[in-house]
Amino acid sequence: MALTIPLAINLGARARTEVEDQALLAAQTIAAGIGKEGLKAGPPLNHQVSGYALEVDGRVLVVDGDGQVLADSDNEAVGLDYATCRRPEILTALGMACAPDGTITQVPAQSNTLIRFSQTENADLQLAAAPVLDESKVAGAVRITRNIKDVNDAVRTVRIGIVVIGLIGLLAGMLIAFALANSLARPLVRLADAARKLGDGDLTARVGDVGGAREVKDLGESFDEMADRMERTVRAQREFVANASHQLRTPLTAMKLRLETAEGDARDPEQKRQLHAADLEMDRLADTVDRMLVMANNIEQGTANPVELLEVAQRAAMRWNERARRHDAAVTVGGEGGTALSNAVDLDQIVDNLIDNGLAYGAGPIEIEAGRRGDRVYLAVRDHGGGIPAPEQARVTERFYRGRGTPTGGSGLGLAIARDLIEKWGGTLAVGDAEGGGALIELQLRAASPTDGSADRKGVHT
Repeated sequence: MALTIPLAINLGARARTEVEDQALLAAQTIAAGIGKEGLKAGPPLNHQVSGYALEVDGRVLVVDGDGQVLADSDNEAVGLDYATCRRPEILTALGMACAPDGTITQVPAQSNTLIRFSQTENADLQLAAAPVLDESKVAGAVRITRNIKDVNDAVRTVRIGIVVIGLIGLLAGMLIAFALANSLARPLVRLADAARKLGDGDLTARVGDVGGAREVKDLGESFDEMADRMERTVRAQREFVANASHQLRTPLTAMKLRLETAEGDARDPEQKRQLHAADLEMDRLADTVDRMLVMANNIEQGTANPVELLEVAQRAAMRWNERARRHDAAVTVGGEGGTALSNAVDLDQIVDNLIDNGLAYGAGPIEIEAGRRGDRVYLAVRDHGGGIPAPEQARVTERFYRGRGTPTGGSGLGLAIARDLIEKWGGTLAVGDAEGGGALIELQLRAASPTDGSADRKGVHT
């Protein structure tokens, strides 16, 4: 019994793990196949979902970002709200969670699986849900439901058979079972790991020759083909933005020189005013092109090093104080400082964007504070303007988004670039209201440890 009980338990656990990995991989593959563009209720999505249901031998259900069912292979739940505490697997995939008091809270979205007993079918059901991502946002989710009664029955039969075999055959059976379980689970684990990496943004993730059954090999080959297409598409988009930005710079520079020349030669005041306004619009267009180029080039560049945040803030104050004086303002730096594990060039770009926003849309002095909270360090930039309305705080970091009532000018890319750059180094960007009025934008980053070759240094107010 000392040998057979652990073996029986292990086989059951491995069988469950194998089923979970299969369901999770299938849900992630379907979510990638549907994509954000496919989240539209109608016959095309219904036909696609029905095909997936036949492939996974189960029920496939697609919801939008609010949890409303867009398609159901069983045609039972279309239009219903599935973002409820009764369906935690969908909440988790949508980036939500059910609090003890029954309210829905926001959490990071992730793929997940669970097994739940169904009173209707009188059997265990395997549920797997995966988010459908739109860049860094969750656009919807896919859930797969499968009856695993056959799996449970098979596990039970194997357990009884092991006990009957007896102690003599048990040792050989245990060795064979472990080898078999490993050979079956290994390719699925590799597939699941590659799918997670691809979902996290690693476009180079591939599975190669996973081995195993012919069906698993075919799935691995299909996954690699999908990843190749995805990588080519993403890289083509990045190259297009970069090439377009470069190609636009030359004519923009020529047009600006002509406008400046025409403005200098103009004698009529109204004509001079119009030419000056056109020159300002040209500057705005050139700034937009530059920001697009930054967004195209800020992916997987540079290395993480210890960076003293007070030094970043002080460099920014030196760069911006002259322009701030033209706005009857100043840039001040304070706080005890902290050392972040990041990239100095990217942090300079981020702080420049935040100060630029504060001077353009805020009022009064721009205050920069650097400090440490636990194992995280922060750098906060505050202005003294009217602040950002609460309904818009979650959207101002979206590309090209400009809030209602904001002054003309600007490209709507500054905060989007800052968010992309800070997230590249494992940090976060939070937008809120400052105490006493004004907008407060705070960056949080991993603190560098002594083994990173850096120690925090105290700073002074400037």
